[in-house]
Amino acid sequence: MEAGSLQRHIVGASLVLACALLGTWAAAFLGTSVFGFAKSPISGVMVAILLGLLVAQVAPRLVAASAKTLRFFTTTVLGAGIVLLGTRLSLVAVSALGLQALPVVLLCITAALLIVLLVGRAMKLPTQLGLLIAVGTGICGVTAIAATAPLIRARALEVSYATACITLFGMLALLVHPFIAHALFADRPDLAGIFLGTAVHDTAQVAGAAMLYQQQYSAPLALEAATVTKLLRNLFMAVVIPFAAVLANRMVADLRPADAQTKRPPLVPLFVVGFIAMCALRTVGDLNEQPFGLLTAEIWQTALLWMQRLSEWCLLAAMAAVGLQTQLSSFRELGLRPLLLGLIAAALVGVISAGALSVLA
Repeated sequence: MEAGSLQRHIVGASLVLACALLGTWAAAFLGTSVFGFAKSPISGVMVAILLGLLVAQVAPRLVAASAKTLRFFTTTVLGAGIVLLGTRLSLVAVSALGLQALPVVLLCITAALLIVLLVGRAMKLPTQLGLLIAVGTGICGVTAIAATAPLIRARALEVSYATACITLFGMLALLVHPFIAHALFADRPDLAGIFLGTAVHDTAQVAGAAMLYQQQYSAPLALEAATVTKLLRNLFMAVVIPFAAVLANRMVADLRPADAQTKRPPLVPLFVVGFIAMCALRTVGDLNEQPFGLLTAEIWQTALLWMQRLSEWCLLAAMAAVGLQTQLSSFRELGLRPLLLGLIAAALVGVISAGALSVLA
């Protein structure tokens, strides 16, 4: 490797890691020290993307020289993060509360995917952007966006815009939905928790909303119900991500006409296979007190914790690289329509969740 090439790789990696580290610190500081939450509901991923955007505008030549390194982070590192993400998902953790929440979760995910995609098409938005907003709203926020983006050949601009929409409306839901939940289900904290677990986007935001509800109304059951419901939503990544891969494979010419001559993506990418395998590994490991007949429960939990942390850092670094690859001038191309679609998606999921739970009550 030439000295100049090595230097560019070092610069690119340094930019990514700086945005990721500073984004994590800033999100934690704002959420705990400024807004007073016990655990910050602000996404470190979103802050890292914003920092990457800032650097891309201030030093475009430096970023352009690091293009190969940034692509490595948005492909290889992102894929590794998605594979390890599977260690978070275990069918064993779905309790009776999860079974109670299942029909509402299914309804909200289906509505988000179908209706949001149709509305996005009617608004003449790129299919990729509509799909990213749909999975971000319906499943698990920024993580679902990061996992789906490479399958549908989404541009960095579309990933950044979808992440911004999910973060903005997820934060609004965090602040507003606990009070809506109490107004609708004051005597049923389990239903209030399921509402928060389905109507708020990102995992950290769901936790923040449920903690706010618990502190405000002394309802620990709501926190438990919201946590289990969000876990159930997250499990559907194992279904939706392969579905997105099939959709991308069938619509490749429609998705990116300019790339129609390029190699078609595999029906199910390798990192999706790895993701599902890790889900299965986690589930089997959780079945017994002595995982796989070899490990102690303590060693198993420690291993899971380290794999989950590594997954978080891989996804964080990949999204910081996405921010670094995005030029703000490109947002003019999309205008405010994606923001409107994000608002419609958030409102839709909230209304459907509340309506379904009212019937169950």
